[in-house]
Amino acid sequence: MSNQGEKKGVSAIDFFCIGFGAIVGVGWAVSINNWMSGSGGPIPAGLGYIAALIMMVPIALCYCELVPALPVAGGGMAFAFRAFNDKVAVISGWAAFGGFVSIIPWEAIQITDVLGYLIPGLTDGEPLYYVAGTGIHLTTIIIGVICSFLLFALNMRGLAAAAGVQKILCFILMGSAVVGAVASLLHGSPEHWQPLYDTSNPMIYGDPSQGYVEATNSSMFGGILAIMSSAPFFLAGFETIPQGVEEAGGDIKSVGKTVVLSVTLACVFYAFLLFSFGFAWDWQEFAQPTAVGGIMTNPAAATMLRLSYGGAAGEFFYWLITIGAIAGLFTTWNGFFMSSAMLLMGMSRGLLMPKIFAKQNKNGIPVPGLIVCLGLSLIGPFLGAGLIGDITSFSGAAFVLSWGLTSYSLAFLRKKEPNLERPYKVPGGAAMGWFAGIVSTVVFILLFIPASPMYMKSTACIMFVGWMIIGLILYLAASGQRRGKSQTELKEGVFHGMEERKQA
Repeated sequence: MSNQGEKKGVSAIDFFCIGFGAIVGVGWAVSINNWMSGSGGPIPAGLGYIAALIMMVPIALCYCELVPALPVAGGGMAFAFRAFNDKVAVISGWAAFGGFVSIIPWEAIQITDVLGYLIPGLTDGEPLYYVAGTGIHLTTIIIGVICSFLLFALNMRGLAAAAGVQKILCFILMGSAVVGAVASLLHGSPEHWQPLYDTSNPMIYGDPSQGYVEATNSSMFGGILAIMSSAPFFLAGFETIPQGVEEAGGDIKSVGKTVVLSVTLACVFYAFLLFSFGFAWDWQEFAQPTAVGGIMTNPAAATMLRLSYGGAAGEFFYWLITIGAIAGLFTTWNGFFMSSAMLLMGMSRGLLMPKIFAKQNKNGIPVPGLIVCLGLSLIGPFLGAGLIGDITSFSGAAFVLSWGLTSYSLAFLRKKEPNLERPYKVPGGAAMGWFAGIVSTVVFILLFIPASPMYMKSTACIMFVGWMIIGLILYLAASGQRRGKSQTELKEGVFHGMEERKQA
């Protein structure tokens, strides 16, 4: 944001809610049974998220050091610019931006999908058209469009206003999920976890074209890896925190720590819910797709508790989880909406993208970037839920690439700028950066290998390559802006005003 608007009093708890709310969102309520079927049960799924900590915590620690050391909009893009050059920076920034903006239409799709289950008649009648086998109705398009404009209007008021709403929604999300998990533990049995691993039940697994789940792994270890392959998408969101660091009110060091806290709690949160909800109901019945006779309509966690308890208690838990799910939809949607515009602004400051996106209004709000986010959000309702799987995989690959480059940036900056003021230093120093970078690189490569249990399939691979080509075209289109400017001059555009923020 602009200098006059940099201090808006956005607190550490606000940043935590931005990050945690952006990470968790609605997946815990609508995708948790899919995690079970995709991994072979609640146990491998839960262990998958615990194992994801091995990958995610070192990455988060890299951000924890770099955010207060380089407190500017742009996050990983800015870190790569400082450590390397504009070419590496645009790869990191554009990959992250792809992850950010793919989640925006994803949430627009999900809100219409969830409301379609809740409001009788919302999706009745003949669809206007089909996308990837899913019917698109006029009513759901209208709802998605209205919600998109509401979020745009909220973010036009600035980060502080958006963060205030985010905090309220985040507490609703966490409260409803925890109460639902405790209710599940009080009304279940360890027998519901059995079999601990299975991908052979014909009620669940079979021909995907017929509505069944494709069995992509054959062991519990494979199931754990399957969760780890999708974890980058469902754990993405902590990168929203660095985007707003210019408006931090208080100790910038604490902003970096909220990155680690939000990632760690999100992994534990997912694992706890998987074990709890799997405890409450036979997991294979819970995981059976509705297209082939399954009874767990979305939000699946809410429907499961309704059936488990029955009566008034069942209805109470159903609506509690549903309200939490809707709150989660908006925490992710809002978090990425505000952060995508700031990331685009950061790239434009360094002339990596057309400089029009660096413009801000008199209140320091990146209006051109928000308009781009609005446009992408409006696309979602017209696409429908049929493309969610591919969007998820594409986004995960984009985030992993950006995380890896950020990790390498930490390692290189430790050597390149040993005297850089670092309010927080990650344990292990450069070694931690190398470890996080190598882990990210291995995961990224496995996502593109067909024989790998983490393979994200051809459509997502094509989407990723296409997205990076678009970024290259835009980068080349902005080459005239960079002509005659040194790397030092380009970096000044990104890091202007940084020292004043560190001293404040």
